[in-house]
Amino acid sequence: MEFLQIQIIESVKMIERIETGVRSSKIVKHNGIAYLTGQVAEGETIQEQVQTCLQNIDALLEKAGSSREKMLRVTIWLADMSDFAGLNEVWNDWVPEGHAPARACGQAKLAREELKVEFIVDAVYDE
Repeated sequence: MEFLQIQIIESVKMIERIETGVRSSKIVKHNGIAYLTGQVAEGETIQEQVQTCLQNIDALLEKAGSSREKMLRVTIWLADMSDFAGLNEVWNDWVPEGHAPARACGQAKLAREELKVEFIVDAVYDE
Protein backbone atom coordinates (compact mmCIF):
# COMPACT_ATOMS: atom_id res chain seq x y z
CA MET A 1 0.00 0.00 0.00
CA GLU A 2 2.86 2.38 0.79
CA PHE A 3 4.29 1.94 -2.74
CA LEU A 4 0.94 2.92 -4.29
CA GLN A 5 0.72 6.05 -2.14
CA ILE A 6 4.21 7.14 -3.20
CA GLN A 7 3.35 6.67 -6.89
CA ILE A 8 0.16 8.72 -6.57
CA ILE A 9 1.98 11.54 -4.76
CA GLU A 10 4.75 11.61 -7.39
CA SER A 11 2.18 11.64 -10.19
CA VAL A 12 0.31 14.63 -8.72
CA LYS A 13 3.58 16.53 -8.28
CA MET A 14 4.32 16.20 -11.99
CA ILE A 15 1.24 18.22 -13.03
CA GLU A 16 2.12 21.74 -14.18
CA ARG A 17 -0.62 24.30 -14.77
CA ILE A 18 0.10 27.40 -16.85
CA GLU A 19 -2.00 30.57 -16.81
CA THR A 20 -4.47 29.16 -14.31
CA GLY A 21 -7.67 31.07 -13.73
CA VAL A 22 -10.82 30.44 -11.72
CA ARG A 23 -12.35 27.96 -14.21
CA SER A 24 -9.42 26.53 -16.15
CA SER A 25 -5.76 26.65 -17.06
CA LYS A 26 -4.58 27.63 -20.54
CA ILE A 27 -2.20 24.64 -20.48
CA VAL A 28 -1.91 21.60 -18.25
CA LYS A 29 1.27 19.51 -18.60
CA HIS A 30 1.58 15.96 -17.28
CA ASN A 31 3.78 12.99 -18.18
CA GLY A 32 5.03 14.51 -21.43
CA ILE A 33 1.60 15.61 -22.70
CA ALA A 34 0.37 19.20 -22.90
CA TYR A 35 -3.40 19.65 -22.81
CA LEU A 36 -4.53 23.00 -24.22
CA THR A 37 -7.73 24.69 -23.15
CA GLY A 38 -10.41 24.94 -25.84
CA GLN A 39 -9.71 27.70 -28.36
CA VAL A 40 -12.44 29.90 -29.83
CA ALA A 41 -12.23 33.20 -31.69
CA GLU A 42 -14.36 35.96 -33.09
CA GLY A 43 -14.70 36.68 -36.79
CA GLU A 44 -17.37 36.99 -39.44
CA THR A 45 -16.45 33.82 -41.35
CA ILE A 46 -15.42 30.31 -40.37
CA GLN A 47 -12.07 30.91 -42.06
CA GLU A 48 -11.39 34.01 -39.92
CA GLN A 49 -12.29 32.18 -36.72
CA VAL A 50 -10.21 29.12 -37.64
CA GLN A 51 -7.19 31.28 -38.56
CA THR A 52 -7.30 33.10 -35.22
CA CYS A 53 -7.79 29.88 -33.26
CA LEU A 54 -4.80 28.29 -34.99
CA GLN A 55 -2.62 31.34 -34.26
CA ASN A 56 -3.63 31.04 -30.59
CA ILE A 57 -2.84 27.32 -30.64
CA ASP A 58 0.62 28.06 -32.09
CA ALA A 59 1.30 30.46 -29.20
CA LEU A 60 0.09 27.99 -26.56
CA LEU A 61 2.08 25.12 -28.09
CA GLU A 62 5.22 27.25 -27.99
CA LYS A 63 4.55 28.23 -24.36
CA ALA A 64 4.12 24.53 -23.54
CA GLY A 65 7.45 23.63 -25.18
CA SER A 66 5.70 21.93 -28.09
CA SER A 67 4.82 22.59 -31.72
CA ARG A 68 2.41 21.66 -34.51
CA GLU A 69 4.63 18.71 -35.39
CA LYS A 70 4.09 17.26 -31.90
CA MET A 71 0.29 17.39 -31.80
CA LEU A 72 -1.23 14.02 -30.91
CA ARG A 73 -4.94 14.72 -31.10
CA VAL A 74 -7.20 17.61 -32.08
CA THR A 75 -10.92 17.66 -31.38
CA ILE A 76 -12.85 20.24 -33.39
CA TRP A 77 -16.42 21.31 -32.63
CA LEU A 78 -18.35 23.18 -35.31
CA ALA A 79 -21.57 25.04 -34.53
CA ASP A 80 -22.75 24.03 -38.02
CA MET A 81 -21.32 21.16 -40.08
CA SER A 82 -21.94 23.22 -43.23
CA ASP A 83 -18.72 25.06 -42.21
CA PHE A 84 -16.65 21.85 -42.57
CA ALA A 85 -15.19 22.79 -45.99
CA GLY A 86 -14.28 26.30 -44.77
CA LEU A 87 -12.58 24.82 -41.72
CA ASN A 88 -10.51 22.48 -43.87
CA GLU A 89 -9.44 25.30 -46.25
CA VAL A 90 -7.47 26.88 -43.41
CA TRP A 91 -6.62 23.68 -41.49
CA ASN A 92 -5.02 21.91 -44.46
CA ASP A 93 -2.57 24.80 -45.00
CA TRP A 94 -1.71 24.98 -41.29
CA VAL A 95 -0.99 21.33 -40.46
CA PRO A 96 2.64 20.38 -41.22
CA GLU A 97 2.90 17.80 -43.97
CA GLY A 98 3.56 14.37 -42.53
CA HIS A 99 2.58 15.45 -39.00
CA ALA A 100 -1.22 15.44 -39.06
CA PRO A 101 -2.62 14.59 -35.62
CA ALA A 102 -5.46 12.22 -34.91
CA ARG A 103 -8.51 14.42 -35.49
CA ALA A 104 -12.21 14.31 -34.71
CA CYS A 105 -14.76 16.87 -35.86
CA GLY A 106 -18.37 17.10 -34.81
CA GLN A 107 -21.22 19.52 -34.37
CA ALA A 108 -22.01 21.08 -30.99
CA LYS A 109 -23.80 24.06 -29.53
CA LEU A 110 -20.95 26.37 -28.56
CA ALA A 111 -20.84 28.76 -25.59
CA ARG A 112 -21.85 31.90 -27.52
CA GLU A 113 -24.05 32.30 -30.59
CA GLU A 114 -21.35 34.06 -32.67
CA LEU A 115 -18.83 31.23 -32.22
CA LYS A 116 -18.48 28.90 -35.19
CA VAL A 117 -15.64 26.60 -34.05
CA GLU A 118 -13.71 25.35 -31.02
CA PHE A 119 -10.43 23.42 -31.01
CA ILE A 120 -9.12 21.14 -28.24
CA VAL A 121 -5.48 20.08 -28.63
CA ASP A 122 -3.23 17.52 -26.91
CA ALA A 123 0.47 17.51 -27.80
CA VAL A 124 3.79 16.06 -26.66
CA TYR A 125 6.17 18.61 -25.14
CA ASP A 126 9.93 18.72 -24.67
CA GLU A 127 10.91 17.96 -21.09
